[in-house]
Amino acid sequence: MPVLSASARTVGRSVTLTVDLVLLTPRRGELAVLLLSVGGARARSRSALPSDGLRVDEDLNEAAARVARSTLGSAPALLEQVGAYGGARRQAGLAQVAVVYFALVPTHTDAGRDAEWMGVSRLPPLAPRHRAAIEASLAAVRARVDHMPIAFRLLPSEFALSDLQSVYELLLGRRLHKASFRRALHASSLVEATDEWRSEGRGRPAQLFRYAPPRRRRQHRGVRFDLLT
Repeated sequence: MPVLSASARTVGRSVTLTVDLVLLTPRRGELAVLLLSVGGARARSRSALPSDGLRVDEDLNEAAARVARSTLGSAPALLEQVGAYGGARRQAGLAQVAVVYFALVPTHTDAGRDAEWMGVSRLPPLAPRHRAAIEASLAAVRARVDHMPIAFRLLPSEFALSDLQSVYELLLGRRLHKASFRRALHASSLVEATDEWRSEGRGRPAQLFRYAPPRRRRQHRGVRFDLLT
């Protein structure tokens, strides 16, 4: 008869499964995350990510979409799974697992009641699980920028190239050289010019562009930021 390892013997433990959602949007020159104020009249208010347990009639993606809609009042521009993480605290016979999703939300989306957009550089005290979820989500966003056109989810249908560069800089967390960015952008064939122009103060009007979707199905294109100097 085979002998079970210690890790295998824990399979029978009850598991609580939670979806934690990291909602991200541009705010005041940086990415901001939506935090809820939780706690009742008898408890001190604290900040936390939108979160809820998995229902018996839904899968993980449906649960994340439900949490996003209930928090924002509408669907986000992009919703993707980051990963699953075990809880730091365990009760006897109970294991905690949190599945983290990140979502991109267009600028000027209302935070709603008992919620606030907080810049990632000035987050309040958070539970270790939620702070780890934010850090993992930021890393996931930056890993996707090079090969997926996710920046366009945060822009209107027509935009100036300076707007697009600003969004990329927010997602990457670093400044980009203007001329190098535009060369890499045009090489990627991600944008096409429109006949519209926008006045930008005393300078020359800026031509507006739109996102140019790939012609082939399942084709993903991005800007090769590793080539920028």
